[in-house]
Amino acid sequence: MIDQLNQQALYSLQLLLGFTYYYPLFMAYLWSIGAIWFYLRNEYGQRALPILKTHPRVSIVVPCYNEEPNVRETIGHLLTINYPDYEIIAINDGSVDKTGLILDELANTNGKIRVIHNAKNQGKSISLNTAAMLASGEIIVGIDGDALLDHNAIPWFIAHFESNEKIGAVTGNPRIRTRSTLIGRLQVGEFSSLVGLIKRAQRVFYRRVFTASGVITAFRRNALEDVGYWSPNMLTEDMDITWKLQLRHWDVRFEPRALAWILMPETVNGLWRQRLRWAMGGLQIVGKYKYMFLNWRNYSMWPLYFEHIISVIWACSVTTVLATYVLDLLVTLSKVVGEIDGYEFNSDVHQQSVVSLTAMLPEFSGVIIGTTCLLQMLLGMSLDRHYDQSLLRYYVWIIWYPLGFWVINMLTIIVALPMTIFRKSGLRARWVSPDRGVGS
Repeated sequence: MIDQLNQQALYSLQLLLGFTYYYPLFMAYLWSIGAIWFYLRNEYGQRALPILKTHPRVSIVVPCYNEEPNVRETIGHLLTINYPDYEIIAINDGSVDKTGLILDELANTNGKIRVIHNAKNQGKSISLNTAAMLASGEIIVGIDGDALLDHNAIPWFIAHFESNEKIGAVTGNPRIRTRSTLIGRLQVGEFSSLVGLIKRAQRVFYRRVFTASGVITAFRRNALEDVGYWSPNMLTEDMDITWKLQLRHWDVRFEPRALAWILMPETVNGLWRQRLRWAMGGLQIVGKYKYMFLNWRNYSMWPLYFEHIISVIWACSVTTVLATYVLDLLVTLSKVVGEIDGYEFNSDVHQQSVVSLTAMLPEFSGVIIGTTCLLQMLLGMSLDRHYDQSLLRYYVWIIWYPLGFWVINMLTIIVALPMTIFRKSGLRARWVSPDRGVGS
């Protein structure tokens, strides 16, 4: 009976291992195939700026909270973009530094700039909502207070909106400019090989995207009005507005040639806080939009939903495997110590424990997964090198990505589960000054 139970436990463990090791392998190849197909259909040979039939007015919305070191550069860069008819609306959301003073100074020197001051921190969603309602543009472009919008980003956005009236949003291609540390350099590769690569693949396989990046996305004003703008209680307002639009059957597209140069965390603490918020935001999406299965017209969003659920299950399975491995190792070591000390030792049990321990270690899958990760990174960086000429020089650092970022992303999901479940319903998501890199 005991042997039978041990065999069943070993079999269950092997199934768990199979899922843990081969799920990311399968998804990596799926994403890569989709990204190549997207590139060949939408990017290959298309370098020249689109010829626009019209030039609708654009409102560039810049929510700011404690952006004193960066906001002057951000707004100054916006004044030089390549588009004839646009305004800049900057929202100072209760900053406690000199952000508000700098914005007022800039507004006094250029008529394109309008400034909105919130008396206290209301959160990014409220800032975006306020600016969008006061905007005069038919197209609303949202960027962060530390981002540099590429000079030619807006024409690429407008080309999509001209092509189809059901396009509600177009998300751009964020590029990392904090590259002075290992963490920063790893994110350079990550945003090409995961963020950009997955968005390309999702557009091919699902005709949908999970997230329209909050740091660079253009919205059709009518679409925002239709879904009631941004939700104040969502930790990741960009994920939420993406789902709201798509569940109302607005199309959300990805435009890799619409670039924004952004700052990202370069410390472990800053990276942890960012990824924990992302993980909690993804789990909020799962909880909020489970109702969509009641309407078969939402079927196009089901694959995205299940993909995220499976990724959460994968993170839990990896944690279980690691915990089992450590426990098995400790048991084995204790028995070896017992034998050395002269205690009675059962060789059969010892052999079974060693077999169990060996079963935890894949013979070749670890090498295959590591190689696949490197190939995926190379593919993603190769696709984006047309827009970021120095990109491939950071490939040499990518070998450290699975060791560090996979662990952090996995652990943040585990920590986020109880935090999201027990988070107070309706609690407003407010700003916290982020880590903008060691040089900011």
